[in-house]
Amino acid sequence: MKEYELTTSNNEETSQFAEKLAEHLQPRDVIALEGDLGAGKTTFTKGLAKGLGVKKTVSSPTFTIIKEYKGKLPLYHMDVYRVLDAYEDLGFDEYFEGEGVTVVEWAHLIKEQLPEELLTIYLYHQGQDQRKMVLVPKGQRYEQLCKEIF
Repeated sequence: MKEYELTTSNNEETSQFAEKLAEHLQPRDVIALEGDLGAGKTTFTKGLAKGLGVKKTVSSPTFTIIKEYKGKLPLYHMDVYRVLDAYEDLGFDEYFEGEGVTVVEWAHLIKEQLPEELLTIYLYHQGQDQRKMVLVPKGQRYEQLCKEIF
């Protein structure tokens, strides 16, 4: 499985990359975001939302678990950090199989419920503002998506 790497110098570049990625997304695409607190997961999601034409302010759904936004495609933004049981049935599959794009922060916490094919993006701090992103596509759709954006 091929990995794709990118380093951004600041939040704006992280957001711009996500915005560029959004131009290539389709209904039922799933993006898993992994990284420490403050690594840029929500910044990335804000850029993705902008690229999807979402007008509302995007914030982390830490306490609500899922937020939905309307744009060219619906955006389903999940933060599963507070999910206590990885097998708890919270209807995630309805979002994964819906008409929008799903972004899951802390996705490893519900890995048993994730679709087999998805794009995982690992975000790492590199200095104060720099971020390293490692994209790991799983499945032909996501391998093609990475080729399109790199």
